[in-house]
This record gives sequence, C-alpha cells and structure tokens, in this order.
Amino acid sequence: MQLTKHHGLANDFLVVLDEVNGRGLTVDGDLAVRLCDRRTGVGADGLIHGALPADDSAEGIDVVMHLFNGDGSRAEMSGNGIRCLGQALATARGVNEAVLHVATDAGVRRLQVEQDDAQRSATVSVEMGPAGAGPSVPAEVDAFLAGAERPGTRAATVDMGNPHLVVVVPDPTHIDLASEGPWLEKHFAEGINVEFIAPGGADTLVLRVWERGAGITQACGTGACAAAHVAHEWGLVGARVRVDMPGGSAEVELGPSITLIGPSTHVATIEIPDA
Repeated sequence: MQLTKHHGLANDFLVVLDEVNGRGLTVDGDLAVRLCDRRTGVGADGLIHGALPADDSAEGIDVVMHLFNGDGSRAEMSGNGIRCLGQALATARGVNEAVLHVATDAGVRRLQVEQDDAQRSATVSVEMGPAGAGPSVPAEVDAFLAGAERPGTRAATVDMGNPHLVVVVPDPTHIDLASEGPWLEKHFAEGINVEFIAPGGADTLVLRVWERGAGITQACGTGACAAAHVAHEWGLVGARVRVDMPGGSAEVELGPSITLIGPSTHVATIEIPDA
C-alpha cells in the first residue's frame, strides 16, 4: 500500500488513493488505528481513503472520501482533511492546478487546488456547503456553560456536515481543553466537535478545538467554518473571517455556501508492506 502524509495547519492525515493502489484495498477503522498511532504506526489525526466512484451514477465525481478518525471511528467531513485529499489527488495526476469534485458523507464538495511546482505546498479552496442547525444542547451542558465562573460565555451548535458546539469565551487559551473537551463531547449522543473562540481583532477569531474521535488538534476546518458562521450571526465578525488556530490561519467566506480557504502541505510518501 502506498499512502501520502499531509497536514493542513498541523492537522495531519494519511491519504490512501485507489487511483494509485487500485480498488482491492481494505481501508477501515482498524487500519486507521494502526497507522495513525504516533508510536507504533506512521502517526496522524486521521486516515482518508480516496476511493474511485463505484459506478457510472457518480458521473462528474473525481473521488469518494471515506474519513476515519485516529480512534477508528468514522467522520462525515473534515475541512483540513479534504484539502489534504485534494492535494494528494492532484499530485497523483501530475498537475499543479485542478478543480475536483469530492463525494463525502456530508455531500459533494467542489475543490480548487493550486500547488507549487515542487508539489509540496498547496492552497485549496473548498465549497463547504451551508451551515445547518446543530443538535440540541443537553441541559447539563447548558448549566455548565452558564456557570457563575464563566462570565461572558455564549454557545450554539452548528452542522457543517458534522456536528459542532461553538463556545465564545473571553480567552480560549485559558480553557482546560483536555478536560472540558471530552466532558462536553460525551454529553451529546453522537459526540460533537467543540470550538472555544474569541474575537481577535477586525474580522478575526481565535480558536482552540477538541475534535470528536481525535481529541485536541492544532486546527479544524469545519470548526473554523462553524465558528465563523456563529460569530457572524452574533455580529462579532463580517462575511470574510480569518480564523487563527494553534496550527495557523484559515480564511472563511460566508454566504449561502461557506467557502474554506487554507493550505495543505505534503509531508511524505510512504509504502506500507502487508497493510
């Protein structure tokens, strides 16, 4: 099995393409757990299988994205992951610029990929679709977020093809993410991604994230979109937002369909025997 490793703002993924390896691969949660382990595997936040479309009914689809978190669970969508997949597919096709249509569990997403001549770094624009209503907030979570020790806290849920809880706080760096993230996630029946945000200047947000199935990561693309949408609804930012995360910054353009613009970096090409 040949795979490539990429990162989008230090949110790293392993990408396995049928276009490179053929259709006969078994890519599942067990393989994700083995390969994503940072001591005994290659190491990553997630594993992406870029599958060839199954039949002619998928006309116009370049690749089907199957995303596994590092713990082996499935995820519907990843804004950073899909950018990595776009770079991997463009590189496999030997092109530096490409418009790609990717089928995901959250629907078809259109990508525009532009990468440097060395095919090491790419800028990828992704049409992420509209923001939808997220799940109801459990009473225990409401009570926790409204606690007297959390002045200025405000929260809302959003669906970006996957579920998000966006929490506005005075300073995200003061949040104990390792304890609050999993506590909040476990109170939602399907789990949830949790973004703690604060305005960071004109049309800028500061964000830290706890990702469902991956834990603390350096960036989250769908989380950046969810945060920008909520902050815009509350009048904190305009229609184009820079989201600053520990791994770097992404741009979010708001509208009927949200656009995410950010980098993808090729780290390595790897061969795994008897995967």
